[in-house]
Amino acid sequence: MNIDKESIITVLKLINNPGTSEDIINSGCIKNIQIFGDQIDINLSISNPSLQARKKLEVEIIKSIHSKINVKLKVNVFIKVLTPKNSSTKKITGKIIPGIDSIIAVASGKGGVGKSTVTANIAVTLASMGLKVGVLDADIYGPSMPLMFDLEGQRPLAKEIDGKSKMQPLENYGVKLLSIGFFTKPDQAVIWRGPMASKALNQLIFDSNWGELDFLLIDLPPGTGDIHLSIVQSLPITGAVVVSTPQPIALADARKGVAMFQQETIQIPVLGIIENMAYFTPKELPSSKYYIFGKQGAKDLSESKGIPFLGSLPLVQSIREASDFGRPAALQEESLVSNSFDVITKELAKQVIKRNKNLPPTKVVQITTMTGCSAVNK
Repeated sequence: MNIDKESIITVLKLINNPGTSEDIINSGCIKNIQIFGDQIDINLSISNPSLQARKKLEVEIIKSIHSKINVKLKVNVFIKVLTPKNSSTKKITGKIIPGIDSIIAVASGKGGVGKSTVTANIAVTLASMGLKVGVLDADIYGPSMPLMFDLEGQRPLAKEIDGKSKMQPLENYGVKLLSIGFFTKPDQAVIWRGPMASKALNQLIFDSNWGELDFLLIDLPPGTGDIHLSIVQSLPITGAVVVSTPQPIALADARKGVAMFQQETIQIPVLGIIENMAYFTPKELPSSKYYIFGKQGAKDLSESKGIPFLGSLPLVQSIREASDFGRPAALQEESLVSNSFDVITKELAKQVIKRNKNLPPTKVVQITTMTGCSAVNK
C-alpha cells in the first residue's frame, strides 16, 4: 500500500487546531509524520490542555484519514500539551495582620485528645503572665471555645475602623476570642463544603479588629484538610503545636499532623508536642499515677522526630468540669493542673523565642493552584 506524506498533509489541513481558527498544519501543530507501510504515526503539540479537546482531535484525525485515504490504515496520534513559557503560575497568597507578634497553630491528628481544652488553658495561662492573647476557633464544624470561655449565646459587635466595619472579638479571662460558634445556634450543625468553610474562616481572620496581640492561638480542627491549608495560606504561622494522648492509635494520627507541617510546600516549624491525659491521679491518692492510655507515647514520638516535648498533662476530673463550666482549669491557682499548664506554657514561650532567634521571619505559605499538596512520607 503506497501512501505519500503530501496526501496526509492535505487531509490534516481540513482539521482545525482546537480553540483557534487555523488548521493544524498552518498553525504549526504537526511536529512529525512517519509512514511505516500501512501504519501512520502523527506527532503534534497543542496549547489546549483539556482531555476533551485532545480526545476530540485524535478521533477527528483518525476518522479523516480513514474516510479520505484508506479505512484499513493504522493511525497512531501522539498529542503533547504545550505550557506557555511566559505564563506565571498563579499562587494563593495571604497577608499579615498588623499588631500580632506570634501566631501559634494548635493541631491534633485525631479528635478527642483534648486539643481545644489545651488551647484554652494555654491562652489563659499566657494572659495571666501579662501577655495580650487572642484565640481563633478554627474548628468550623465543632466549635467549642464559646462554651469553654463562658461566652455561649453571645455575638460579636461590629465597629467602624478606618471606614470599614470590623468584628470586635469577645473577651473573657483576658483572652480575645472569635468563633463560628458565635454565629450558629447550639443545636445547629454546620454543613459546609471546604470552600465555604474557608471563606467563613477568612472573614473571622481579616474582617475582625484583633488589636495588639503578643499571641494569637489558632484551634485547628482534628486531622489534616481544607481548613489547615486555608490557615497556612492566609496567615504567617510562627509555629505549630501538636496535642496527643500517649495511646498508639492517637500517636499514629499525630505523626500525620507533624508531617503536614513539615511538608516541603508548607514547612512550618513544629514548636513541640504536648501529651494530654498522660496519667490518671485519683483525688484521694495524689501521689499515685495510673497510665491508662500508655506511658510517655507522645514524649517518645517527639524524641523520634527531633521535636521539643513541651510537657504532659494529667487526666483529672477538674479539667473536664472546668471546661464544661466555662472557666479553664488553669485558672485554679496552685493546683496540679495549673502548675502543669504553667510549665507547658513557659516551655512553649521558650520555644517561640528560640524559633524567632534561629529562623527567619515567617512568611505566608504559597501553594500553587496547579500542584497543591500531596501525601508525603516523613
